[in-house]
Amino acid sequence: MRMTKNSLNDWTTPGSLVERVEGETVRCLACAHGCVLRPGQRGLCRVRLNEAGVLRVPWGYVAGAQLDPIEKKPFAHVLPGRMALTFGMLGCNFHCDFCQNWTTTQVLRDAAVELSPYAVQPTSPEALVRAGQEAGAAVMVSSYNEPLITSEWAIEIFERAHANGLLCAMVSNGYASAAARQALRPHLDALKVDLKTMQEEQYRQMGGRLGPVLDTIRWAFESGLWVEVVTLVIPGLNDSPDELWQAARFLASVSPDIPWHVTAFHPDYRRLQASATTAAGLLQAAEIGQEAGLHFVYAGNLPGRVGSLEDTHCPACQAVVVRRRGYTILQNTITPQGCCPACGALLPGRWQS
Repeated sequence: MRMTKNSLNDWTTPGSLVERVEGETVRCLACAHGCVLRPGQRGLCRVRLNEAGVLRVPWGYVAGAQLDPIEKKPFAHVLPGRMALTFGMLGCNFHCDFCQNWTTTQVLRDAAVELSPYAVQPTSPEALVRAGQEAGAAVMVSSYNEPLITSEWAIEIFERAHANGLLCAMVSNGYASAAARQALRPHLDALKVDLKTMQEEQYRQMGGRLGPVLDTIRWAFESGLWVEVVTLVIPGLNDSPDELWQAARFLASVSPDIPWHVTAFHPDYRRLQASATTAAGLLQAAEIGQEAGLHFVYAGNLPGRVGSLEDTHCPACQAVVVRRRGYTILQNTITPQGCCPACGALLPGRWQS
């Protein structure tokens, strides 16, 4: 079906993450920006808009839906080896110049990014869940764009997925409002958060603030969600030992059981002149995470070049309980109860659906 940027306005519905300010002015509550919108105005995400006093939000389409190994999200402690049906829409509440999904996240903000007329496909929550079941997925994941700004759509899908025995997860920048966290919590099993940097100024350049991201990580752990954190290690931006120590110490202060993925950057979007992350850079970051007391540190995007940092080790006895190469599970010996077969220690994660 052929769509344009303007016709996407038709693929919306009244949103629930909203409060009225005065008259026809509303405040969007989908993320920590809390955009106050008068009639005709759009939020910073460009996809949530005030139409005659009604906040309208994305609905009824996907800009991507794909069956992937759960390890690609990446989740290392959620049903290893199982498949996830990942779906996404358009837009983002950040404008990172290194975005790896810029063709969907920045298409409504950046005039230089073209919207493929056939990239957006109409669908329904029922159809997506049915597609996931038929494909053998164990998890439904909202990702590709920033899922917080399309929370209402994700919640409808997650409700149906849970009813059919699937787990539900989001892959997010973590820039959540308290209202969004409260609305999403009953429908989520796992959350992956991008901790992009520990520098407030860098977050401002990307379009946000550091505090709400740290708050979301704390909230996810304290509310009982399974949470994993990813830092894309970008040379010259966030790869200094001091900053990596700050990130690792923060995560360890929340819980040493939070898996930290340090992943390799490749030049993309508007950061094409930057250097790619080396294996040595990832090994340094991972060593810092381990020295800070984190039990599970993973190095990603360079399969076969980071030693055992793709594997899951029992923190009690150091036995390898899941062996990986990239997104492929080579061995999984975790017991059905989620325990190490060597010493019996319970391993944190979501090992059963």
